[in-house]
Amino acid sequence: MSYQFSKYETHYRNLTYLGVPIIIGQLGNLILNFADTLMIGRHSTNELAAAAFVNNMFTLVIIFAIGFTYAITALVGTLYGQEKTHRIGELMKSAVSANTCMAIFLSVIMIILYLNVHRLGQPEELLSLIRPYFLIQLVSLPFVCWFNTFRQFTDGITDTRVAMWILIGGNVMNIFGNWVLIYGHFGMTELGLIGAGLSTMISRIIMAAVMVGIFFFGKKYREYKKGWSLGRIKYADFKEIIVLGIPLALQMGMETAAFSLSSLMVGWFGTESLAAHQVMLTISQLGYMIYYGLAAAVAVRISNFMGQRDYTAVRRTATAGIHLVFLLATLTCTPVFIFRHVIGGLFTDNATVISMVSMTIIPFMIYQFGDGMQCNYANAMRGTANVRPLIWIAFIAYFVVSLPLGYLFGVVMGYQLIGVWYGFPFGLTIAGILYYIYYQKGLRKIEASSKITVNQ
Repeated sequence: MSYQFSKYETHYRNLTYLGVPIIIGQLGNLILNFADTLMIGRHSTNELAAAAFVNNMFTLVIIFAIGFTYAITALVGTLYGQEKTHRIGELMKSAVSANTCMAIFLSVIMIILYLNVHRLGQPEELLSLIRPYFLIQLVSLPFVCWFNTFRQFTDGITDTRVAMWILIGGNVMNIFGNWVLIYGHFGMTELGLIGAGLSTMISRIIMAAVMVGIFFFGKKYREYKKGWSLGRIKYADFKEIIVLGIPLALQMGMETAAFSLSSLMVGWFGTESLAAHQVMLTISQLGYMIYYGLAAAVAVRISNFMGQRDYTAVRRTATAGIHLVFLLATLTCTPVFIFRHVIGGLFTDNATVISMVSMTIIPFMIYQFGDGMQCNYANAMRGTANVRPLIWIAFIAYFVVSLPLGYLFGVVMGYQLIGVWYGFPFGLTIAGILYYIYYQKGLRKIEASSKITVNQ
């Protein structure tokens, strides 16, 4: 046992060192969303409904955009492992160009959606609130893309604390801006929902500007800046970013869409079921963000070792990652299970909703280990740049397994909300198993190819 621990001890330590700042940044976003919802809801119920509608549409787009930037981690991490500092700086030119194109593409899609928002069946009285808030969110979309482009650069070179501090600062700024602009403090006009949108937009612009400024003016990034200055946008780099980024974006988009579409089914069961579902989604985000923060560190470490062609360290990193993720899953599930009968009371005083939440926590606990597994091995695949299988695996897991089973259990068999949630453990566990299989298969193929190259 002591030998097994010593074999992974360094990997546990390094993953924790890299992963904790990412986790803190992820939790900061969760707290920010919660604060936004709470502050808008206290100002006006109609504004809360309008914000929920717009935010749900932008969440899927932003998740897609963030997934696309994840290609940068694998590419930068591999070059970092090879100590090719100038080459990383040159790659970032293509990365910024590719993500700017993605921002334009997604903005065009959202503009088309904006022009047709009146056709989406929303209450007429909400349209005057939805339209200006939608446009403000649209303005900030490119800045989200640019921030995450440079965030993946800092993650790829194992400097995860930079993004953490910027995210914490941006969240504090946004919450303070909400207080000032929503309610009209310090002599400002009371702007309500518009104020919330402006606060979010300003904080996103400043976070992106700070991240870009650190890259170009930070002393420890001087060598990377030289690579940027001397390099040029290369078609091969641009293409590689797209080839890696699209599968990652689709994988994350399909997972997010599965949970969003489940909300449609739950809505058929009534307001109380939908309220309990929203509470459970908030709770589930906590676990997911913790797992994904650690799993992102797995992708960084594996990409570094891929650059060094140290495949033993790659395997040990992935194994150490799943050990830590399962430990986190246990630590997350234990208090949730103990307080399952009262946790719903944090969000509502409706006894029926609280009871539904307590029962739905059981399938939530079951799928935590599948969720952790799919996070870990999807990121292990990202670290090895073996991302194409992610698309069809995600499609099968979420659209062929999870959603149909949720419909079967919830609608056909009549278990309603709990039935829908019992579809998730099947889909997430299948995703985790398939990601593990194709991670192993892809790594064996890379190792075999490397041996052939060496022999030649």
